[in-house]
Amino acid sequence: MSAVLRSGQVAEAAGVNIQTLRYYERRGLLAEPERSSGGHRLYGDGAVTVLRVIKAAQRLGFTLEEVAELLEAGRRRHGRPVAGLQERAAAKLAEVDAKIADLTTIRTALATAVDAGCDDLTVCASSDCCPIPFTDLAEENRHAGPCC
Repeated sequence: MSAVLRSGQVAEAAGVNIQTLRYYERRGLLAEPERSSGGHRLYGDGAVTVLRVIKAAQRLGFTLEEVAELLEAGRRRHGRPVAGLQERAAAKLAEVDAKIADLTTIRTALATAVDAGCDDLTVCASSDCCPIPFTDLAEENRHAGPCC
């Protein structure tokens, strides 16, 4: 072990709180540390790196379960290529792109509703000029009339 750090030092260096550190240990994301003769957790400086990786992966949209899989894939590697970051990052990128497309559609509908002055969802839904996308059933039930 190159450096010996206690829980508070590791948490501070990684920018997390001690409860997060212990939670990651319980989840198996962070290896259980050695203990001092007094029972204090003693970490190597590699623990800080692992915590930073976990937090960075979360900011990129990976769930803790996905982070655990990525960390496990890295641990099992032993010089052999395994499905890891490239494949999972490409899948996450596709997921993010789909969310952006959905959010863009939602934003457009909301901006149109604001511009149309819609103030009552029920009145708006029954109007032919309602900009909010309702189901086909709503289309069948619309009647002519002034917009919202």
